[in-house]
Amino acid sequence: MTQPDWQPVLDEKAARMLEMAANQSFRSPRVAQRMRMTVVTWVLRTKFVNSLKRLLDIVVAGAALILASPIFLITAIAIKVDSPGPVFFKQTRVGKWGTTFGCYKFRSMYIDAEKRKADLATQNEADGPIFKIRNDPRITRVGRIIRKLSIDELPQLINVLKGEMSLVGPRPALPREVAQYDFDQLRRLDAAPGITGLQQVSGRSDLSFKRWVELDVQYIAEQSFFKDIEILLKTVPAVLTGRGAY
Repeated sequence: MTQPDWQPVLDEKAARMLEMAANQSFRSPRVAQRMRMTVVTWVLRTKFVNSLKRLLDIVVAGAALILASPIFLITAIAIKVDSPGPVFFKQTRVGKWGTTFGCYKFRSMYIDAEKRKADLATQNEADGPIFKIRNDPRITRVGRIIRKLSIDELPQLINVLKGEMSLVGPRPALPREVAQYDFDQLRRLDAAPGITGLQQVSGRSDLSFKRWVELDVQYIAEQSFFKDIEILLKTVPAVLTGRGAY
């Protein structure tokens, strides 16, 4: 994984606490000590939450890969029969704090999809830096099915086990999308990207990019073990209804 030119966008509250704790202008040693203890408590709590989240990722992703193995096999066969090209598609995505990684997916488009993208630029139905077309002609017949059911994203369970992604978090963006972000939108990169997230259970592609970012920032601010469980449970009906999936 590589580190881009921008620096991680630190949590505003943590940055202020650290600055105040390091400030030598405190008149009361007791206040300075209390501030240092606040910072230490915040750091320990953050590490505990991250460890719990990582444990959830490993256990659920490992079990899901085993249980979904028949789906992997059926999908692989369907993709090979439907159109020429590889079964899996690996694409560079941007992860936490701007690190890049290879994101795995089942191939849902024809192999010349990237070359044809420029010709479809005027048909983009999404706002912001996102490119989305509801009836994208680059998507294969099998691709439409596996996208509707989110099966195309199952290989990302491997990314989760590798620690590049989490089960829950903001969706991983393309480098060219991140290059167009405003400063405030970079806050999406303050958490590991996820297979599902608050945006996925709130409308997915039906949402504006502004609302998408708002939901991601809200998740980052409120993330907890139980919040992840809640989103994972909401993901099941969201996938079954297929709302906003295309």
